[in-house]
Amino acid sequence: MSKKQKALGIDTSNYTCSACVLDSYSGEVYQAKLPMPVKRGERGVRQSDAVFHHTMLLPRVMEQLGDICHDVSVIGVSDRPSCRENSYMPCFMVGLSTAKSLSIVNDIPYFATTHQTGHILAAMYSCKKLRWLSDNKRFLAFHVSGGTTDMLLCDCGGENVIDIRRIGGSMDLKAGQAIDRCGVMLGLDFPCGAQLERLANRCDEKIKVKPSVKELDCSLSGIENKCRQLFKSGADKEYIAAYCIKSVEAAICVLTQNAIDKYGSLPIIYAGGVMSNKIIAKSISERFDAHFASPEFSCDNAVGTAVYAAFKKGLI
Repeated sequence: MSKKQKALGIDTSNYTCSACVLDSYSGEVYQAKLPMPVKRGERGVRQSDAVFHHTMLLPRVMEQLGDICHDVSVIGVSDRPSCRENSYMPCFMVGLSTAKSLSIVNDIPYFATTHQTGHILAAMYSCKKLRWLSDNKRFLAFHVSGGTTDMLLCDCGGENVIDIRRIGGSMDLKAGQAIDRCGVMLGLDFPCGAQLERLANRCDEKIKVKPSVKELDCSLSGIENKCRQLFKSGADKEYIAAYCIKSVEAAICVLTQNAIDKYGSLPIIYAGGVMSNKIIAKSISERFDAHFASPEFSCDNAVGTAVYAAFKKGLI
């Protein structure tokens, strides 16, 4: 593989250490990632611990890529969570310092972007929509994870590859937080998404929920409160899990419809770990012309940062 064809992506987010090589000639990506260790019963990691773990894990992740990460011509890295003012998390500094060092040693450029942009680009890659970058396409995107529940208006083109503007989302608890807090309460290991989905699939009862949504904003804190009430009342774990997931699904569906009513029938991409939930994806796909990344591109990954660097370098 020629050096001119390869872009390296790095992402050191709060719960996953990721690296990726994009072969711009074939369009193939080669991923490696390791999760942050979280003690049973806990709902996350402190930033000081995350920085330590990334420092230890990133060399192992690069080793997993092996020879494929040799002779890259450009590096992409996430340096902050989102484009919002004062967006910052120390864990991203591990990836950024590594990218800068590799750039100096190998005399190649690096390009920094946001974790959120990486998620959107990874979803576009998975959905085979990267041509939108050259077409200056406008689209809507949802970034739904443990740290973010954002509805975004995205415009391709320009210096930033994609200009992202937050137009709505959760005003309090994030969807992933609601799912993880419910899961930990039920005795599941953090992160709880996949386990909670398996529990919910065993629930045969019909569940009615009423999402708290006002135009393009929603409140999700009530989901945690209701799940706790159900738990204390002795409700089945399967029912509680299904209620939690259905509540998130209902809120996202209403937000989607409201966004369509306001901005018209733009394409919609769903990204982030929560959007790998098959129950939620199935419901949204039945109602809207929606594009979902496959699970390996929905959860935290470095594919989007590699795509970003490749586009900035003119490889794609």
